[in-house]
Amino acid sequence: MSPADRPPAWLAIARYEAAGRRRGTAVLTGLLSAFVVVFLAFFPAFADSGIDMDAYVDAFPPAFRELFGIITIATVEGFLAVEFYQFAWVILVGLYLAYLGGETIAADVESRRMDLTLAAPVRRRSVVVGAFLGLVPLVLALNAVLPVVAYLGVLGIGETIAAERLLAVHALAVPYHLACAAIGVLASVLFDRAGIAQRVALGTVFALYMFESLTALTEYDRLGAISPTAYYDPSAILVNAEYDWVGGGILLVGSAALVALAVVRFERADLTG
Repeated sequence: MSPADRPPAWLAIARYEAAGRRRGTAVLTGLLSAFVVVFLAFFPAFADSGIDMDAYVDAFPPAFRELFGIITIATVEGFLAVEFYQFAWVILVGLYLAYLGGETIAADVESRRMDLTLAAPVRRRSVVVGAFLGLVPLVLALNAVLPVVAYLGVLGIGETIAAERLLAVHALAVPYHLACAAIGVLASVLFDRAGIAQRVALGTVFALYMFESLTALTEYDRLGAISPTAYYDPSAILVNAEYDWVGGGILLVGSAALVALAVVRFERADLTG
């Protein structure tokens, strides 16, 4: 293959990173699919319990409802949003992607593998961009498979759900998940030890989630705009059919900005220590 026929370095790195996560992607997709099916299996008994679910929700403190995005749990949409999406999709998957992003650069710097990578004619910016793009297939796979599983699961328990709402909750999850991954990548170039970068990325994503939830009911609610969760609300999508496409665009721009900052930082980093 001539040099002109070779893929760009960032693309080759992205392919390599994504290939290394194929098994993990399949396992995670399978676990989350089982997770949503198990939760849905409980809904019929939950709905037939005779309890006034709306009154039950109203009894929760406002801060608690805001923290977990609870609008209602009396419908399958509200139940699915609270029991699965607000927890698994927003918190668990967001934290996992931040964790993966935190090891992308720092792990290679710590092990000195980065020296071999940069010994080839590869720009540092290509390394950062490729590392981030290597996480994109995981994000896309999760958000392509889970809506199908959730839809079939809802039908399987004898309920119905608007397919467009499920598609929207996953389409708008892509920018949110990319933002979490970008936070991890930025942490990965700020610290040259993978363990520290991962903990910082995890702590940052979780702290932003808590900050946005706790300030939403105060006069300082605008400060919550710094958190990715301010632009992604599964409950509003599934229960009220409110699609924040502008928020999704903001998350994409924010992700690009974070990756750009990571590029600038990595290009200036001293890796000789």
